[in-house]
Amino acid sequence: MLLNCDLGESFGAWKMGLDEQVMPHIDMANVACGFHAGDPDVLAKTLTLVKNHQVILGAHPSYPDRQGFGRRSMSLSAQELTHHLHYQIAAIDGMAQVQHTSLHYVKPHGALYNDMMKSEAVMTTVLDAIACYPKKLKLMILASAKQDIHQKLAEQHGVTLIFEAFADRLYRDDGLLTPRSEPLAVHDKAALLAQVEQLRKYSRVTTASGKSLTLRADTLCVHGDNAASIALIQEIKSMINL
Repeated sequence: MLLNCDLGESFGAWKMGLDEQVMPHIDMANVACGFHAGDPDVLAKTLTLVKNHQVILGAHPSYPDRQGFGRRSMSLSAQELTHHLHYQIAAIDGMAQVQHTSLHYVKPHGALYNDMMKSEAVMTTVLDAIACYPKKLKLMILASAKQDIHQKLAEQHGVTLIFEAFADRLYRDDGLLTPRSEPLAVHDKAALLAQVEQLRKYSRVTTASGKSLTLRADTLCVHGDNAASIALIQEIKSMINL
């Protein structure tokens, strides 16, 4: 499995994450497009890091919710959501071209990601938006119990999916993530490493109810928020490269 990480989420003088330190250890960068985090300077600097470390570039668009960091659902029409997606994707695509690098995929952020996984209508809108974008892009979504259904839906739109799993999150029986507001939703280090090992060896996770759930993941999402998380990413990378 490849490692992916959400990056470029600083804004002005406010710094979030250790992008410079995490970039050498990941394979895919989901870069904020300005609607939940990031700004033109941060985007340009993040793209330089992506290029220098030869990391696969992805757009990380969200609902227009900077104050809520993109974690609040919004009721947008299909046309509105499509325009918001195209606006963000085009921004990062254009700035990537300036630096002679290329955008390869899209991974929605926060509430938009969760809504896409829960609602076929939102998923369809996201697929439509990517399908009609003038560059062929892949879509990164959560590997879940509906993986085969999502695969068929994507094929109808001519979009290739990248399925991801989460190292640090507790899964529900349907393959969706346990909300952060619930107890034990985020794993401690021991549980996280155990889940990585289970995914690596068996392509399975143990859900909150104790059920064993098969997940065919192409990539594993990790986080680089502090020095401890950077060390953990290095440990995860050594595990999956065994």
